[in-house]
Amino acid sequence: MVKTRYWLIKSEPSVYPYSQLEKDQKTGWTGIRNYEARNNLRAMKPGDLCLYYHSNTDKAVVAVAKVLTAAGEDPTAPGEDWASVDVAPVIAFKEPVTLATLKKTPAFKELQLITKSRISVVPVSAEHFKLLLKLGKTTLPK
Repeated sequence: MVKTRYWLIKSEPSVYPYSQLEKDQKTGWTGIRNYEARNNLRAMKPGDLCLYYHSNTDKAVVAVAKVLTAAGEDPTAPGEDWASVDVAPVIAFKEPVTLATLKKTPAFKELQLITKSRISVVPVSAEHFKLLLKLGKTTLPK
């Protein structure tokens, strides 16, 4: 059995909020133009789970999404060396977990959202993922 990996993906709520993903039921995670983030997209596998982070204004983890496809060419950059995956909604957090909360919680000192704040797609440990669900008062559906 393939082990689920965990990620954090960022989107500005004014551009593509989690509520829009819920309406659309699926979207391509495109437009990533950072090499490290691109490589993280390429490491994603179908079934991996992503913490959905609203950047810029809300600055909070607000939901969980699921990777649907392996990485392929980013359709917004044809012929270029960028990647994208398709993601679908899983569940919105009952309580968003703010960046301020994460920064003041010692258990998150190594979370790449904090240590590599400019990267829009980062891996997350299973322990951090579970703790974020707990802080968000959210349980994954069975």
